[in-house]
Amino acid sequence: MILASGSPRRRELLTSLGVNFTVEAADLDEHSDHTDPLEVARDLALQKGRAVFTLHPDALVIASDTVVALGSKQLAKPATAAENAEFIAELSGQVHHVYTGVAVLSPQGEDAEVSDTRVFFRTLTPSEVQWYAQTGEGLDKAGGYGIQGLGAALIERIEGEYSGVVGFPLSVVLGLLRRHGVKVLGD
Repeated sequence: MILASGSPRRRELLTSLGVNFTVEAADLDEHSDHTDPLEVARDLALQKGRAVFTLHPDALVIASDTVVALGSKQLAKPATAAENAEFIAELSGQVHHVYTGVAVLSPQGEDAEVSDTRVFFRTLTPSEVQWYAQTGEGLDKAGGYGIQGLGAALIERIEGEYSGVVGFPLSVVLGLLRRHGVKVLGD
């Protein structure tokens, strides 16, 4: 099994399932022609998986992509602390969706599903926004925050799967791996 991601969070979650895998991050320019954020997440997960599967056609490849959407606006990974502060200020007091697509490709074929979690941000003070942006934690994360770290302090509640917000929805991962014959969690 190959995890087509360099994300330490995805590695950690896949390891927790007790499967053996190697890591080979997909090398591609992330672009989707879809506009619906759910379809963008599915498409990008498939693109990443296909990029690695092409190099290893006898392997099982699992790939994932996370899209944060506030209404019709998609918030990617912020490039700077200033842009991170803009993202966090926009999310303040709002409800947004975190769509995480997971694709599994194997000699049996390919499957992809998307998890959708609603995240409710607290109304943040300007100093909270600046404080979080200056931590740098959100710079490598879609939407500019990490629920598994300091970003948890920004969130009032979620509806959906926590691990989907982290970027690797375990319910989806388990289902897809089992569909491709991988034994997980004592199968």
